[in-house]
Amino acid sequence: MSALTVDLDRSSPVPLYYQVAQQIEHAINDGQLSPGDRLDNEISLAEQFGLSRPTMRRAIQELVDKGLLVRKRGVGTQVVHGQVSRPVELTSLYDDLAGHHQGPRTDVLTNEIVRAGDEVAAVLAVRPGSNVLHLRRLRFAHEEPLAIMENYLPEDLIGIGEMDLAGRGLYQLMRTKGVNIRVAKQKIGARTGTPEECALLGEKRGSPVLTMERAAHDDSGRAVEWGRHAYRASQYSFEVTLVEH
Repeated sequence: MSALTVDLDRSSPVPLYYQVAQQIEHAINDGQLSPGDRLDNEISLAEQFGLSRPTMRRAIQELVDKGLLVRKRGVGTQVVHGQVSRPVELTSLYDDLAGHHQGPRTDVLTNEIVRAGDEVAAVLAVRPGSNVLHLRRLRFAHEEPLAIMENYLPEDLIGIGEMDLAGRGLYQLMRTKGVNIRVAKQKIGARTGTPEECALLGEKRGSPVLTMERAAHDDSGRAVEWGRHAYRASQYSFEVTLVEH
């Protein structure tokens, strides 16, 4: 923390605690502060930045509430990790996390063959009752739970093992089977997490989750995947670039 500088504008209408919290958050997201780094205690930080202790305490609490810092007894205040910001592109979460050195890990919750219900059958363009692969996984970044991912795949993609799913992204595995995903229709939303989702994601009961539903198609236009995912809202955001035409 000693290498971190905080520039405060004391004439600004923006509260000082918020200015401090924003600058520490930027330092975390930019990698200046890494997961596991410890911050000095509130008294030292307040003296360092010329602030009152209540102001410094409120700044730290802002970041604790966002999930960027954690208070540990006997350790002090520690950086957890920066929020994952993901561009809305036709990529898998695993590949995005690996590409940004976020340390992805996966727990496979479900890997089973099921009979396609009417909704799944309609999206995958198969007959109701046909065999489909049902996957449900819990994805981690830096050992923190980030997303619950549920997917349905057509019968010819059934042979995907749990060891493969634990160590590689779904789209990468599909490519090894000759499936090239070309286009997807995606819907992003938000809702209150179910009790099970909140427990898996390490959030308080009733916390919000971001949601994404995606139907992906291959070169021929065939539906090859339907996914319904729930993301930890305190740790995750979608990023969209808008271009004027």
